[in-house]
Amino acid sequence: MLLQGDEWKNAMISLSDLKLRIDKGELSPEAALAQSVDAIEAQETTLGAFVTRAKTPRAASEGPLRGIAVGIKDIIDTADMPTEMGSSIYEGWQPRADASVVMMLKRAGATIVGKTTTTAFAALDPTATLNPRNHGHTPGGSSAGSAAAVAAGMVPLALGTQTAGSVIRPASFCGVAAIKPSYRLLPTVGVKTYAWTLDTVGLFAAGVEDLAIALAAMTARPELAQHALTRPLRVGVVTQDFAGSVEAASDAALRIAAAAAEKAGAGVGVLKLPEIFTEAWQAQAIIQDFEAHRALAWEYQTHHDEIAPKLRAKMDQTADLAASAHVEALAIAAHARAALNGAASDVEVILTYSAPGAAPRGLASTGDPRFNRLWTLLGVPCVNVIADVADGGLPVGVQIIARFGEDAKALAAARFLEDALRQ
Repeated sequence: MLLQGDEWKNAMISLSDLKLRIDKGELSPEAALAQSVDAIEAQETTLGAFVTRAKTPRAASEGPLRGIAVGIKDIIDTADMPTEMGSSIYEGWQPRADASVVMMLKRAGATIVGKTTTTAFAALDPTATLNPRNHGHTPGGSSAGSAAAVAAGMVPLALGTQTAGSVIRPASFCGVAAIKPSYRLLPTVGVKTYAWTLDTVGLFAAGVEDLAIALAAMTARPELAQHALTRPLRVGVVTQDFAGSVEAASDAALRIAAAAAEKAGAGVGVLKLPEIFTEAWQAQAIIQDFEAHRALAWEYQTHHDEIAPKLRAKMDQTADLAASAHVEALAIAAHARAALNGAASDVEVILTYSAPGAAPRGLASTGDPRFNRLWTLLGVPCVNVIADVADGGLPVGVQIIARFGEDAKALAAARFLEDALRQ
């Protein structure tokens, strides 16, 4: 049975609630971990969010994330489970070491319970994972399994990656909170590269507070979870007209979010971005395609026919992309990054779409990342907040975006918006 509204939110596991109960001694780390193990057992056969699961996961006795079960996107290396990258080329591949982000989680006390599904090399070809909100619609991609596992209440935390829109978009489609942090706040050592200028590790959780606690614990930066807004928030609404048309569901979600923020005391106005950001949005695809050919050069040359069909077709189409085009695109990106502070000088955060609409019907596509591309290129922190539920019980998110390095402010503003939407 598909759940609706608050009933669905209550089905997810709150990391902050688990941590509070563990810290108070009301719940043991083992019991907290068992809650996720049992939920995975009950739902995995239907949803297919995991590629591999840990055989005997154990809770740590120490660390701020002890008892917290985590799903890891299967392009991120794990020393005790295969990393297959959604591709037959890497079937059974066993890394020797954990990726840096996995070790950051383990050092904070978290337990890795499994590897979540990913589109092949975090690109275009969909997985078989179902959207827990509505099985007839895509969960998004490329971090499909991570978003679905959190949405289904299997785990309170999961890792994904974003090169264009692969964290924020599936979070919106599945109805969970997510953060794509500032570029390189989380290291990508041990993560399969697609585009080194863009690839960013992100987090999925039930709510924004959960994201803040997890990111603070991973990075040993408590300020990420403690930042307080000291004055009325100034919010600039950006409609990204350069990215094409938006569906009614996302248009409604943005209007609802803006109205809720204003009612809660924020100053809200429309922010127009100069032409350089249109150019930067266009440059993102050039950078992504050029770098993918270098990052996947061995696979493309030696296993061409084994590359998933949509990705293979895309690489075939872009094989002749010139290095000069990449250089020009990088220059545009640098110009746009430098211009953002001035362009958004009158606001503290930006509010915009997380996706063109609710999750598309069917599993043939993971949806369109066109409303995520610019922000990934700029390297700024983006937080998905669910603002509305469309027909079919499909959630629709919006993004809160702050300046580079202001991840604490992005999270605080997203918590403000999340609270405002509950009123």
